[in-house]
Amino acid sequence: MVDVPVYNEDGDQIETVALDEGPFGGRVRAALLKQAVVMYQANRRQGSATTRSRGMVTGSTAKLYRQKGTGHARMGSARTVIRRGGGVAFAKRPRDFRQTMPKKMRRLARNNAVLAKALSGDLLLLDQLQYEQPKTKRFATMLRALKAERGCVLAVAERDENIYRSARNIPKTDVCLVEQLNAYEVLRRGRLLMTKDALASLLASPRSDEGDGSAEGRE
Repeated sequence: MVDVPVYNEDGDQIETVALDEGPFGGRVRAALLKQAVVMYQANRRQGSATTRSRGMVTGSTAKLYRQKGTGHARMGSARTVIRRGGGVAFAKRPRDFRQTMPKKMRRLARNNAVLAKALSGDLLLLDQLQYEQPKTKRFATMLRALKAERGCVLAVAERDENIYRSARNIPKTDVCLVEQLNAYEVLRRGRLLMTKDALASLLASPRSDEGDGSAEGRE
């Protein structure tokens, strides 16, 4: 069991929740987390860089002048890579950097990332979070009270537009639905904040080693 503190908006600890490691994979698998992070980072690459080779440049393929007798160095066509306006040696082509992982592995990596945050003391639970209207100052004050202003991810059970608008202008702060969490999103920030409802929703979802009906998450 891992003891996870529960805080209110003022940064006061009001209780402690005992978290069972079983639903989160039992132990942290560093190799799996690295594989998941590399996959999500690779899937963010566009791979659209392209340059023209000498075969794609418009121009004649004939020699510019004869080989001998001109007094100049020998020269090939105008499309050669050593001339201005010519092609590029080893030209770049569009590439697909996408990687894939089975759904069970993605889900296990997400749960392992949450477990790693809990073991390191960087998982904080919020008793409740309700905003009648967007208040960035109120949200920033809460982050300072929780010592999460240097970077955090807030996972909520249901989408709340007021919470999203309150946090969108705060640097290094992300708000997402708990069903959209993935290993990369959890690990890329220093702290992971979750509402108690979000944690209950995460525990109610299929476990990493059971079933296959889970959200894939953002890439």
